[in-house]
Amino acid sequence: MTAHPALVAQGEQTKKEIIALAPGMWMAVGYAASNVHMIEGKNSVTIIDTTETTQAAENILAEFRKLTDKPIGKIILTHSHRDHISGATVFSEGKSVPIVASHLFQSDLVDVDETLIAPNKMLMRRTFMQFGIGLRDDQRISLGVGPGDRPMKGMGAGFIAPNEIIYEDGMMDLDGVEVQLIHAPGETDDHLIVWVPKHKVLFCGDNWYHAFPNLYAIRGTAYRDFQKWADSLTLMAELKPEVLSAGHTRPVFGAEQVNEVITTTRDAILHVMRYTADGMDKGVPMDDICATITLPEPLASKPWLQEFYGKLAWSARAFATGTLGWYDGNPTNLACLSVRDRAEKMAALCGGVDNLMKAAEQSEDAQWCLELCDHLIALGAPAEMLKAQTMEKLSEHEINATARNSYIWAAEELRKSQGDT
Repeated sequence: MTAHPALVAQGEQTKKEIIALAPGMWMAVGYAASNVHMIEGKNSVTIIDTTETTQAAENILAEFRKLTDKPIGKIILTHSHRDHISGATVFSEGKSVPIVASHLFQSDLVDVDETLIAPNKMLMRRTFMQFGIGLRDDQRISLGVGPGDRPMKGMGAGFIAPNEIIYEDGMMDLDGVEVQLIHAPGETDDHLIVWVPKHKVLFCGDNWYHAFPNLYAIRGTAYRDFQKWADSLTLMAELKPEVLSAGHTRPVFGAEQVNEVITTTRDAILHVMRYTADGMDKGVPMDDICATITLPEPLASKPWLQEFYGKLAWSARAFATGTLGWYDGNPTNLACLSVRDRAEKMAALCGGVDNLMKAAEQSEDAQWCLELCDHLIALGAPAEMLKAQTMEKLSEHEINATARNSYIWAAEELRKSQGDT
């Protein structure tokens, strides 16, 4: 199965490697969906983040043990996303180790309170779609900011709840290495960044990575506050780091380059906010805002702002919904037809279901074909295979990994439902 050349090339950002960041500091990249970092102290080491599976954690620990045999004295979690917190049982090596996290730490995928009313089954289904879980390695070539071919054994199995809670920003001694823990909300509200002043190394979690930021995750997520994320990037730039060690993709070296990737990412977020707000103020339909939003130059040409993970159109829609809610100001949308009623009326306009099917089959616009297929499926017409084929074609030209994974995953499900495996 073919894929967009730029998305294939993005795989270089997650090439498996242990990278030295500064004296006594390393990053493990490419072993899992997210990176793991190690800081060596006098008699022990500190681990920052722990991956999403116990198998990946074991693989990384084995590599770290080639560098030092010092015991792990502390684990710091930059935030609560599952791909960063699920290998702690491996890194703690059977001992009681302090697990440091923000007082705001709360995962939506691990240790979920089942008594709360929430669409958890749909969340998990969409998570599988976004990350292509269950697809072959040749289908899931990339996660956008992580390798497609990563170990899945022990997914979510190694989580240990934090037991050392950080309420305020401040200094922490990591066995002779002084670091500052700073609350910096971005992809999550509970983000902690780890700043090492002596070596000017910044561990930024998921507040930056080599891709347009995932301002909205299509798996489903609460609103990610765009302004807070932009403000955190400003805070990060003001530290003047010379090494940026992210939760995904390779590190960035050099004060000038680090400053550029941070500030341009902030500017890209602010552009999405302004473009969307201006359009809404002018009464532009949300679909038109999403269909026309682009980054201005020189932002549009920055390699780290390509839509490998986040997407401008999704971000615009999320900002609109997060700030004003679902209603777009058009009274037509205060009520709605059922999916089947709308499909019946569309078929009637076309002169019947057969004509609607013919229009879908002859459409050269893939998006329009998918929308017509949805009408047909709602009417019980056999359009599942046409929809699957169309999504597979779209996936070949899609630069965004999560969109590509979702197209292929949903196509596979449709094929299975029709007995075509």
